[in-house]
Amino acid sequence: MSGVATLEIAPEDGAQRLDRWFRRHYPALGHGRLEKLLRTGQIRVNGKRARAGTRLEPGDRVRVPPLPDAGEARAQRRPAPPLADADAEMVREAVIYRDGDIIALNKPPGLPVQGGSHVARHLDGMLAALRFDAAEAPRLVHRLDRDTSGVLLLARHGAAARELTALFRTRELQKLYWALVVGVPKPVQGRIDAPLAKRQSGAGERVVATAEGGQRAITDYTLIEAAGRRLSWLALMPRTGRTHQLRAHTASVFGHPVVGDGKYGGEAAFPAGFEPRLHLHARALALPRPGGKRPLVLTAPLPPHMTAAWRFLGFDPEPAEDHFALFEAAP
Repeated sequence: MSGVATLEIAPEDGAQRLDRWFRRHYPALGHGRLEKLLRTGQIRVNGKRARAGTRLEPGDRVRVPPLPDAGEARAQRRPAPPLADADAEMVREAVIYRDGDIIALNKPPGLPVQGGSHVARHLDGMLAALRFDAAEAPRLVHRLDRDTSGVLLLARHGAAARELTALFRTRELQKLYWALVVGVPKPVQGRIDAPLAKRQSGAGERVVATAEGGQRAITDYTLIEAAGRRLSWLALMPRTGRTHQLRAHTASVFGHPVVGDGKYGGEAAFPAGFEPRLHLHARALALPRPGGKRPLVLTAPLPPHMTAAWRFLGFDPEPAEDHFALFEAAP
């Protein structure tokens, strides 16, 4: 056990969440104990109280109370299970773009991005299969919900992680989602501007639309195609990044839940004839590039269950249109 220490975030750690930094350097520290240390103020960042999701930057100073040091933690933790060949092959096949700085994946639905209680198989545990020619495995810089598929970015080194994290924070990086929702919105194009807050319930944590304690959340939307009055194909562009923002906005505020989203849409989210899985997909991501060059647009094909739904409804799962342009043309 070490004494109280104040550690400076190293450049190679890049920008990341406080809980991820602890998980990397103090793997024997459980999440429950970490939360208790945060609640009691024993862990601080730059002299101030912090939360698990506090963003660290190189040069930040973290107060660490007596904990197993890195050597002790390595001795205490269980060895990581070997990566299954099938998982290594799956995650390599999910790569849709790669250069010296980033890797973009088409994340399969149902695969958690990170581990947690009772979650042993997750994307973070498969990243060693994506080293390719790099000196280290790539690292996560953002997340998608377990059941959401689509474009997920990885940084291949610390400098890329810092740059991408800054782009996500400043919203310079644009994200576009496709969703199949119940009903047809009116108007067919617009903005949902409704604060969201996390609440605990018997079914666990969920997000609710409320001004009381809520954080501002903004989603732009546009109708691409409708199947009568029953279902709609929407393009969604989040202007903020709240937990479950798109799902809560479409269901709770809009009244048009995403198909397969029982958490927010209840029974209405399961129309007959469709696979009972979430029909929400991170379709594209536009990454700005220096020197006034056109953004790098990364596009992910739909997963099988959404492709089947699109074909059943007569929608084109691979349209030629640039759906980012629909938002640029909006009044």
